[in-house]
Amino acid sequence: MEIIDTSIPDVKLLKPNVFRDERGYFFESFRQDVLENAGINIHFVQDNQSMSQKATLRGLHYQIPPFAQDKLVRVTQGAVIDVAVDIRPSSPTYGKHVMQELSAENGLQMLVPKGFAHGFLVLEDYTVFQYKCSNYYQKEFEKGLQWNDVDLGINWPINNPILSEKDKHQTAFRDLDKDFG
Repeated sequence: MEIIDTSIPDVKLLKPNVFRDERGYFFESFRQDVLENAGINIHFVQDNQSMSQKATLRGLHYQIPPFAQDKLVRVTQGAVIDVAVDIRPSSPTYGKHVMQELSAENGLQMLVPKGFAHGFLVLEDYTVFQYKCSNYYQKEFEKGLQWNDVDLGINWPINNPILSEKDKHQTAFRDLDKDFG
């Protein structure tokens, strides 16, 4: 597995070594020792999975301390545009984001650390998205940002995505609480 730096040093891409033959393919999707050898010491405690239709946008979500979460995300069917936004006020990349296509075809995974809002736009019907999380989901500690906030400058390739009621009414970046000091 190759660990690839992004424009924000704490956000990483993981690219598996895929072994293909006439039967199909095989790859290791997760290895704790590979992460630890790269200085990434995260213990994952919960796996989540969603299935979505094309043009669905989920996010930008995060949990605040003490239930902040690191996430390792991947697509096992279909494709998404995945986005991680730095919401750590003391960070030199505060308000900046990483955008990456994740698909079943490319096998890439994105490591989204604590202190980042996360979201994705579904590019194909019946896309299956999987998350490994370092903390348990706690509804009362969940927050979100407006997916199309002009201050974030995310160039989503869509104008009218399918949104949940919750995601239609998220917080503007300028009104963000400083939960990650």
